[in-house]
Amino acid sequence: MNAPVVTRFAPSPTGFLHIGGARTALFNWLYARGRGGKFLLRIEDTDRARSTPEATEAILKGMAWLGLDHDGEIVSQFENAPRHAEVANELLAQGKAYKCFASQDEITAFREAAKAEGRSTLYRSPWRDSDPASHPDAPYVIRIKAPLEGTTVIRDQVQGDVTIRNDQLDDMILLRSDGTPVYMLAVVVDDHDMGVTHVVRGDDHLNNAARQMMIYEAMGWDVPVWAHIPLIHGADGKKLSKRHGALGAQEYQVMGFPAAGMRNYLARLGWSHGDDEFFTDAQAQEWFDLNGIRKSPAQFDLKKLENLCGQHIAQADDAALRREIEAYLDAAGLPSLTEAQAEGLERAMYCLKDRAKTFPELLEKATFVLAARPITPDEKAAKNLDTVSRGILSELTPQLQNASWNKETLEEVLNGFAAAQDTKFGKLAGPLRAALAGRAVTPSVFDMMLVLGRDETLARLTDAAA
Repeated sequence: MNAPVVTRFAPSPTGFLHIGGARTALFNWLYARGRGGKFLLRIEDTDRARSTPEATEAILKGMAWLGLDHDGEIVSQFENAPRHAEVANELLAQGKAYKCFASQDEITAFREAAKAEGRSTLYRSPWRDSDPASHPDAPYVIRIKAPLEGTTVIRDQVQGDVTIRNDQLDDMILLRSDGTPVYMLAVVVDDHDMGVTHVVRGDDHLNNAARQMMIYEAMGWDVPVWAHIPLIHGADGKKLSKRHGALGAQEYQVMGFPAAGMRNYLARLGWSHGDDEFFTDAQAQEWFDLNGIRKSPAQFDLKKLENLCGQHIAQADDAALRREIEAYLDAAGLPSLTEAQAEGLERAMYCLKDRAKTFPELLEKATFVLAARPITPDEKAAKNLDTVSRGILSELTPQLQNASWNKETLEEVLNGFAAAQDTKFGKLAGPLRAALAGRAVTPSVFDMMLVLGRDETLARLTDAAA
């Protein structure tokens, strides 16, 4: 196709943004963004009993967290119902669809008899070629006239060519007897009207493609490029479900995973670019193509997600990381940072980012800069503040008061003090960690002192020595 690429994500608003849906959205977003095309969003809200505004909001929040921005206004499938009905009636007027007056009881009876006799249960309506003069004044559905011979070939960019015999296709209902359109019609009309050139969706929709192609061809519309992607499985090889852990995209935000790491991991679920595991958004948009998607189901692996997220945290811009952590705290319903805490966190980021795989891990390392005096050591750190250690801190504090506050000088003063005490610096580290952070495991003592500054460091050492 020479037309600009247009992809879409079309979730049903009946719950949260499932991790599988998030990956589908990501693949569509990457394909469009990498080609200067458009990525559109349609809410398939025709199931009025199950569709809720809250679910729509949850989907939008999940996409916003993942940074999957869409072009144009959000399309509501339900609001397009008159247009869907218009297409069904146009096909009826062209003789490519027909009125079927068969009742549900008649269809059920036919299928039960066919099953008992070992025949195909595919329903063939007696009304397909009936004379309109014979039509009763009764409720009817509008059915499309499926081709009776030959084959339909779905030329799929992931699954390859999939051939379906046309005698296995029924005369699909387009409009129900109450005049409402069916999902299969709505999807095709909406995709056509939105100018969608590439339909990238789960392979559970693969069989739908053959039936939807009947509508495209009957209307003389261009059939989009199909790409049916495999579903996501858990580590046990079964379809991803609640027993495997969190299913909603936003749950991973609440767990403290960075959005960039999540995008990177989801992109790698079923798609690859050589042996590359870690990559940026710009690289993903440049590299992503449909022929890199594998046919077999991808397996969700939390350890791999954590590993990638750790790499993204380590390489993130400090200010951007601060903003994302503040958004995480809000999403998780945790207390927000004061301006002083947020500034301290950003200042300390250089010594916090390495080896933190999630924001909770990073914030645990940041305890020293987020805590306010007096510092209350935890049980493990308190063991490093016995009487002897307090005495050592009391002697150390005056030697730091006039020292130049840079890493080289601080190392020189502390190592010199340790030597004068006939000990090694490692023996000082425990009491210093307890005094400065109240923890036994912290960033380096020197980094904490530099981040806290002279006055705060000396005040904490004085408190601990008392």
